[in-house]
Amino acid sequence: MDFRAAAAAIEDDLIALRREIHRFPEVGLDLPKTQAAVLAALDGLPLEITLGETSTSVTALLRGGKPGPVVLLRADMDALPVTEENDAEYVSRHVGTMHACGHDMHTAGLVGAVRLLAARQADLTGDVVFMFQPGEEGGDGAKHMIAEGVLDAAGRRADAAYGLHVMSDRLPRGIVTTRPGPMMAAIAGLSVNVVGKGGHGSRPHTTLDPIPVAAEIVTALQTLVTRRFSVFEPIVITVGTFHAGTRHNIIPDSARFEASVRTFSEEALAQVEAESVRLAEGIAAAHGLTAEVAFVREDPATVNDPAEAAFVAATAKDLFGEDRYVEMADPATGSEDFSRVLEAVPGSYMFYGASVQDDPHEAASNHSPRAAFDDSVLADGAALLAELAVRRMARG
Repeated sequence: MDFRAAAAAIEDDLIALRREIHRFPEVGLDLPKTQAAVLAALDGLPLEITLGETSTSVTALLRGGKPGPVVLLRADMDALPVTEENDAEYVSRHVGTMHACGHDMHTAGLVGAVRLLAARQADLTGDVVFMFQPGEEGGDGAKHMIAEGVLDAAGRRADAAYGLHVMSDRLPRGIVTTRPGPMMAAIAGLSVNVVGKGGHGSRPHTTLDPIPVAAEIVTALQTLVTRRFSVFEPIVITVGTFHAGTRHNIIPDSARFEASVRTFSEEALAQVEAESVRLAEGIAAAHGLTAEVAFVREDPATVNDPAEAAFVAATAKDLFGEDRYVEMADPATGSEDFSRVLEAVPGSYMFYGASVQDDPHEAASNHSPRAAFDDSVLADGAALLAELAVRRMARG
């Protein structure tokens, strides 16, 4: 099956769909316009379609002409609360919302894979589940879809799952990369509210000042990483917010900060949880204050099945040539809720270069208001997803 040639024949349609979705980005679990665009693009194809009940997800099932394995292919559809600063003619029409992470590319690419595979339905030796997911950017959309049965949409559990994520920087255009084992980090949120006793800034000795205590906890969290964990166990703790006070001469009653925590193992995450809570409470107590601490787990680590990652690498090389695949040296410290699919089904996630710059290191990164993605990679991305499905079904 020459999927590259077939994908090139529908490239204009995929670009048009991607740009339509880009113009009208939506955030979170409720994406009615995006869902409508996907359903219109799938209309008339031999699919069994199920819509989400707790989100605007779309699950499309293509039953092959012959029995065989079930393969799941996934695209996330949601945008980010970012104001776009690009000047393309298809720039976001929704002020304050932008497809800054390329999910419009993912959605159009998966529609392309659906069309490629549907055209060869009779020859397929298995079934394909297409997972169009809202709410990847903090909405835990994968969890919603799994609870509603996406992994068993074919009537039995999927045998393998694959997802592709475009990169606006770092990777040269058209390059595919993945790795066995940990691919992306687990993420949790740490919230600390230090409670003291406020008063006049001229008489700090009559108060219990929460600001220096909260600042001490922030610094101690960085020391925690370097002194309680092996240098070979990657841990990232980033304090993203710090709020206290109303005027320079008033000591407030409390000081609050929030941090993100990223690890690559369950053991490390559990240790960070236990020790960060103890550290915050202990430092506050040492100064006569209290700390209200919440540690909330979000996405688990994205861990590729080694055999499936090797399969992705071999398929990309066969389809595009040896020079279009690069082994990913280290895991990425970003997080991804496709991890929930990979906890239940062996599979592999992959990155795909879509930079508009010849030197991707000069390009704006994903999540930037200037992030831009090259439409020329869409057809090959659709072809790769279709090829993975066919080859995986053929393996039995």
